[in-house]
Amino acid sequence: MVAVAILAAGRGTRMKSDLPKVLHRLGGKSLVEWVLGSLSAVEPVRRLVIVGYRGELITQALAGAENAGTTVKLEFVEQLEQLGTGHAVQQLLPPLEGFQGDLLILNGDVPLLRPQTLKQLLQTHRDHQNAATILTAQLPNPKGYGRVFCNNQNVVQQIVEDRDCTPAQKENRRINAGVYCFRWADLAAVLPKLTADNDQKEYYLTDVVNYLDPVMAVDVEDDQEILGINDRKQLATAYDILQTRIKDNWMAAGVTLIDPSSITIDDTVTLAPDVVLEPQTHLRGTTTIRAGSRIGPGSLIENSQIGANVTVLYSVVTDSTVAANTRIGPYAHLRGHVETGSGCRIGNFVELKNTKLGDRTNVAHLSYLGDTTAGNQVNIGAGTITANYDGVKKHRTQIGDRTKTGSNSVLVAPLTLGEDVTIAAGSTVTEDVPNDCLVIARTRQVMKPGWRLQAKTDG
Repeated sequence: MVAVAILAAGRGTRMKSDLPKVLHRLGGKSLVEWVLGSLSAVEPVRRLVIVGYRGELITQALAGAENAGTTVKLEFVEQLEQLGTGHAVQQLLPPLEGFQGDLLILNGDVPLLRPQTLKQLLQTHRDHQNAATILTAQLPNPKGYGRVFCNNQNVVQQIVEDRDCTPAQKENRRINAGVYCFRWADLAAVLPKLTADNDQKEYYLTDVVNYLDPVMAVDVEDDQEILGINDRKQLATAYDILQTRIKDNWMAAGVTLIDPSSITIDDTVTLAPDVVLEPQTHLRGTTTIRAGSRIGPGSLIENSQIGANVTVLYSVVTDSTVAANTRIGPYAHLRGHVETGSGCRIGNFVELKNTKLGDRTNVAHLSYLGDTTAGNQVNIGAGTITANYDGVKKHRTQIGDRTKTGSNSVLVAPLTLGEDVTIAAGSTVTEDVPNDCLVIARTRQVMKPGWRLQAKTDG
């Protein structure tokens, strides 16, 4: 069995932020959530997060994080002083007392590790019955990383931090990725022996290799996986790597991306084959898009479900559901739990908020429907608005099947319009209307022949 500990106690001063580094966002999830997600292939029996700086924010952010394919609850371990990685792992001695198994140690700011990489590390550790196994990488420019020195069997003989390396040692290109697997009983026995006899006066976890045997290195195939996030530039670099992975996967699955470099897709998005994403399209959150839909150019979809054969042109859709064969845009905005029926048309400069439309209902241009339920085959004329707010409370408007509103109509909620109602252009409707009615709610036109504005005389 294996337990996992995630080091998440540091502030991350180079981020220039009051937010703990591991809570900074990367493609829809925090850095530490990405690390938790990488555990899917190792099936840990314990998941421990070591927190320090503003640890209560991390605890709150990860509350209920029994996701990522597991029901194993998170345990939080506090590191009151941040005195190095060895000191952080020493905090595990009480909660893991008596644990018999292996301990996988990850960093909360290394979000790009693939599950299969951790699975390989753990498998190598067990196959060779190692006391410790370390994930390493061969970098063309290893500056800034601790160096790992091995024999020809990849057995580790020494690990030296970059700042403590001699010029000759700095020529070694094998670096420590900061990911470890230990036989816990062996590690627990040597953790009290660590000292802070180094340039930083910190307790280095890497010093335990001096007491454990055997210790083996496993080189990662893709060194991008071990990228640590220490500043905003590295965060942006990680995002580029993540986006390349995501977009490559979707294109391989039958999704067309026109100009992929201008498109962004969260890892939590689900796309069907034959979806087309136009340039400058951005998909966020728990969004699902069905087959044959065309999104963009210039569209944002967030936490929404888009049906088959839908088009969304230069528009924003958030927290909403759009049924099949609906056309949206250009320049439409759906928000606040909008639901459309199939075959709808939501056109130019239309905003819908907390509104439900039936099948084949059209809101073609220049309209606002808020807190509205409209039936099937309703036609909303240009410039129609629902006045849903009385200054204190929001109110709903109900519109029956096949009802039509004329241009520049105002529907003052709370209001119910029956089926087959026609609202004359320019009407302000304040009272409920039964079925099969024509409503004219405007003042009569007045004409005064021979009238003109008199010219102003000098005097």
